[in-house]
Amino acid sequence: MANSVAKSRSNQIDMLNGPLLGKMLLFALPLAASSILQQLFNAADVAVVGRFAGSEALAAVSSNTPIINLLVNLFVGISVGANVVISRLIGQQKEDKISSAVHTAMLIAIISGIAMVFVGCGIAGPMLTMMGSPDDVRPLATLYLRIYFCGMPFVMLYNFGAAVLRSKGDTKRPVLCLMVSGVINVILNLVLVILFDMSVSGVAIATVTANFVSSAMIVYFLMHEAEPIRFHPKKLRIHKKHFLNIIRIGAPAGLQGMVFSFSNVFIQTAINGFDTHAVAGSGAAFNFECFTYFFISAFNQATVTFTSQNLGAGNPDRCKRVFRVGFLSSLVFSILCSATIVLLREYIVLAFTTDPLDIEYAMIRTLHVAVFTWMMTIYEIPGAAMRGMGHSMLPAILTILGVCAFRLLWVETVFVWYGSFKSLLLVYPASWILTGVAVFIAYFIVRRKALGHHGS
Repeated sequence: MANSVAKSRSNQIDMLNGPLLGKMLLFALPLAASSILQQLFNAADVAVVGRFAGSEALAAVSSNTPIINLLVNLFVGISVGANVVISRLIGQQKEDKISSAVHTAMLIAIISGIAMVFVGCGIAGPMLTMMGSPDDVRPLATLYLRIYFCGMPFVMLYNFGAAVLRSKGDTKRPVLCLMVSGVINVILNLVLVILFDMSVSGVAIATVTANFVSSAMIVYFLMHEAEPIRFHPKKLRIHKKHFLNIIRIGAPAGLQGMVFSFSNVFIQTAINGFDTHAVAGSGAAFNFECFTYFFISAFNQATVTFTSQNLGAGNPDRCKRVFRVGFLSSLVFSILCSATIVLLREYIVLAFTTDPLDIEYAMIRTLHVAVFTWMMTIYEIPGAAMRGMGHSMLPAILTILGVCAFRLLWVETVFVWYGSFKSLLLVYPASWILTGVAVFIAYFIVRRKALGHHGS
C-alpha cells in the first residue's frame, strides 16, 4: 500500500503552489504526445491502405473521421466535465467525495460506450449515403465504421480513465498506454493488410484491438492507484450530485464538439461532391494538420484542470495566471507545429499516397488550412478557462454559432458562388477568427464576475 501511495504521488503535479510554466508544460506536453499517438492510429490506417490498397480504400478510411467525431465528441466532452469535478474536489481536499466521483465517471464511460456500439453501427450506412460518399467508396467506408464502433466501449473507458488521471496531474501514464497500443496497431495494420490482404477491415480490426489494449492498461493503472482515486469495479454507481455536475459542465462541451463535428460532416459532404481524389487528398492532409490542434487541446486540458483545482482551493489570482501561461504556451507550440507541417508538407503526404491527384488536393488543403490552425488557440484556451470556472455553456454557445453556424452559412453562400475546392477550405480560418474574437471577449467578462466574486 505504501508503494502504491508513493507511486501515485510521483505521478501527481502540485497545481496550487510554485511556478506555473514548468508544471503546465509537464502536464500538457505528455497529453499532446498522447493525442498525437492516438492520431497516429488513424494515420497508420490511412497510410497503410493508401500505399497498399489504393485510393478507394484510402478515401473510405480517411473520410470517416467527421462521422466518428460527431458521435464520440459528446462523450469526450462529458469526460471533460468529470475532469473538472474531480479536480475541484482535489483542490478542496474533499477526499470522501473524490472516490464516488471517480466511480460515477467510470460507469458513465461503460454505459456510453455500449450505447455507442448500437448507435454507431446503426447510422453508419445512412450517414455515408446522406453525405454523398462516392459509390466506389461507400461500401468500404460502411464496413470500416461498423467494425470501428464495435470497439467504442474501449474508447470511452480510455478517455474517462485518462480524464480521472489528468485530474491529479498524471498525463504520463495515458501516454504509455497509447505507446504500447500504438505499436500493436501498426504491427497489426501491416500484417492484416499486406499479408492477409484484408484492406479496410484489417485496419479497422487493428484499431479496435489497439483501443482494447489502451483501455485495459488505463483500468489497470486506476485499479492500482492510491485512494481516493483508486478504481474498484464493485463500487461502480451513479452518484446523483456528481453525475449532475459532470453533465452540467461536460454536456455543453460535448454538445459543442458534436455540433462542431456536424459542421465538418457538412464540409466533408461538399468535398465528396468533387471526386475520390479530393476525398483521399483532403483526408490525408487532415491527418497531419491535426497535430497542431493536439498542442492546443493539451494546453486546453491543462488550463481546465489547473483552473479547476485553484478555484476549488480559493486562488482566483492564480487562475488568471493559469490563463496567461496556457494561452501563450499554446500559441507558441501551435505556431511552431503549423510551420513545421507546412515546410515538410511534400514529404509528409508521400507517407499516405503516391497518386499525383491525391497529392495535389492534399497540398491545396495544407496551404489553406494547416497554415492557420494555430488560430484555434484564440477560442480554445479562453473557453477552457471558463469551463474550469464552471461556466461551460457560454463558450459552447459562442463556438456553435461562430464555428458551426458560420460554416454552414459559408458552404451555402460563398462556396455556392465560387464552387472551388479552395473557396470551401477558407471557411476554416474565417470561422476561427470570428469565434476567437467572441470567446476571448466573453472570457474577460466571465472572469471579472467569477473570479472577482470568488476572491471577495
